[in-house]
Amino acid sequence: MNENELVKLWNDKRSQITNAQMAPALVLIATFVVAAFGKFDAATDGTKYLALGVVAATGILATITQYAVIREAEMLCDDLAKVGKSGALANRIAQSKSFLKLTAAAIVALDLGIFALTYWAIFGM
Repeated sequence: MNENELVKLWNDKRSQITNAQMAPALVLIATFVVAAFGKFDAATDGTKYLALGVVAATGILATITQYAVIREAEMLCDDLAKVGKSGALANRIAQSKSFLKLTAAAIVALDLGIFALTYWAIFGM
């Protein structure tokens, strides 16, 4: 692949990471609205666990997708670093591998924090 194709692929990978966050964000918004109106207060435990399970499933699936994209993007950084006489953009992208590792760690930390807050919002503990 040439430099332009690799940069285009990089942009596709960044879009995939963002798009993978859409479904969980919508589920969290719906859960927040239901919790904000106090609807979980009268809900059965089964309903609460179902809501928590849906939040967890969408979050886990999104995280798996994001990790796969990050792994591919790391390899793309390696490929861009091997391109001879590449432009400034390609060089900067090639140097982004450590940022991708930070992003992966942040995804896990934020996922755990948001899950804990969601549990608290649903069960009120």
